[in-house]
Amino acid sequence: MATEDKNRATAAAILPLVGGAANVASIAHCMTRLRLGLHDRSLVDDEALKALPAVLGVVEDDTYQIVLGPGTVARVTPEFEQLVEEAREAAPAPVAAVSAEELAAQGAAIKAQQKAKNATPFKLFLRRIANIFVPLIPALIGCGIIAGLNGLLVNLGWLPAVTPALAAMASGFMALIAVFVGYNTAKEFGGTPILGGAVAAIIVFPGVANIDAFGQTLSPGQGGVLGALGAAVLAVYVEKWCRRWVPEALDVLVTPTLTVLISGLVTIFGLMYVAGEVSSAIGTFADWLLANGGAGAGFVLGGLFLPLVMLGLHQALIPIHTTLIEQQGYTVLLPILAMAGAGQVGAAMAVYFRLPRNESIRRTIRSALPAGLLGVGEPLIYGVSLPLGRPFITACVGGAFGGGFVGLFNQLGDKVGSTAIGPSGWALFPLVDGNHGLGTTIAIYAGGLLVGYVAGFAATYFFGFSKDLLSEFNVSQKPTPSTVAATGNTHPGSPAKAPAGV
Repeated sequence: MATEDKNRATAAAILPLVGGAANVASIAHCMTRLRLGLHDRSLVDDEALKALPAVLGVVEDDTYQIVLGPGTVARVTPEFEQLVEEAREAAPAPVAAVSAEELAAQGAAIKAQQKAKNATPFKLFLRRIANIFVPLIPALIGCGIIAGLNGLLVNLGWLPAVTPALAAMASGFMALIAVFVGYNTAKEFGGTPILGGAVAAIIVFPGVANIDAFGQTLSPGQGGVLGALGAAVLAVYVEKWCRRWVPEALDVLVTPTLTVLISGLVTIFGLMYVAGEVSSAIGTFADWLLANGGAGAGFVLGGLFLPLVMLGLHQALIPIHTTLIEQQGYTVLLPILAMAGAGQVGAAMAVYFRLPRNESIRRTIRSALPAGLLGVGEPLIYGVSLPLGRPFITACVGGAFGGGFVGLFNQLGDKVGSTAIGPSGWALFPLVDGNHGLGTTIAIYAGGLLVGYVAGFAATYFFGFSKDLLSEFNVSQKPTPSTVAATGNTHPGSPAKAPAGV
């Protein structure tokens, strides 16, 4: 079957299982998940969706998320959108499966439940931060890999005529990343995106070097993505203020002018300086932390990252990663946090050996393990370790030891960083960089993965199963943990439902 046909077949299989086109309110995707806004959650057939070969798992958050994996989701989503559009054109006035009153009551109940669980102000803020930076990840990955390739060629002395071109390709996006951040920020906060980009562009304009602010000359790029974010948010509020007070006849001229003028002046004579100081403090603190307590810091960060993902709090790290990449060319935090995935892989392998008679769980692990090795951990998290309970904790232990290993080498002076955010596991190898040779950097990262695998396996094999858990799951014809999580029929001490991820 051609790739296009396969992707369309996957989309066609998913559509009726989420209640058809009439039940789809919105469609989006991130790196691994198809994210759907649904009118009626009760119309979704979760178990049938999980049974589809292309579906790695499902997660319910503010949207209904179907895990398809990197690459696949970017190809299936356009096909899904086209099928929904075709279905709506063929039946512009679909008949509701329930009455309007019933649907409204169901919607109100779902909304209240989600609001209580996920709509805290802090989580909503972090979700907005993620919506700003996640669309930038493909460019960060592509440019990061090109930067790594260029560095390798320069070190080897190969293709000297080509390396300047590769350097331009790798650096061009990072030189203007503030503009993209400003554009996405204004879009996310309800303003005109191009005005957010225009104000953020001031930060990277070379002419700011001629401006004196606070007794010092500004530098192009000072404040980086943090300054761009703040400038664009300010632009949104100025624009909204203008929309309320400027007469409609003058709006097209006055509103954009005042938005750029007021926000631009505040950015130049305030935000660039403040954001520059904050950005410098972030870089200084990260260097100090890993130089003085790298092993301990790595142990804590590697061990806590999976719970942070479960709570959605890891999104707060995205601007920090981006700031470090802007300043140093790589983020030293990501390789440490990536060890959480290594602990998860080791834990899953231990579950595989500890439950030799449960073919359903073993089948889930066999299908999800390749994705886990490449850094896509959702299938193993939501399908294996989290529903089982204790293996999720032992997976965190594996991540802690792997993070401690990488952190220790940072403490000894061998920095290990990533030139982009997004991938982890084996997929991070093309992006690793550091202050020593590439071979040394790769060896340290590989050693951290190995430590994470071994520690996660050992902790889970010896401490991940109680007698009750083994007696319940180490039998034939038992449901998979994902089924257990969906139905709420859990053993004592295990969660009834996996919390939503990202």
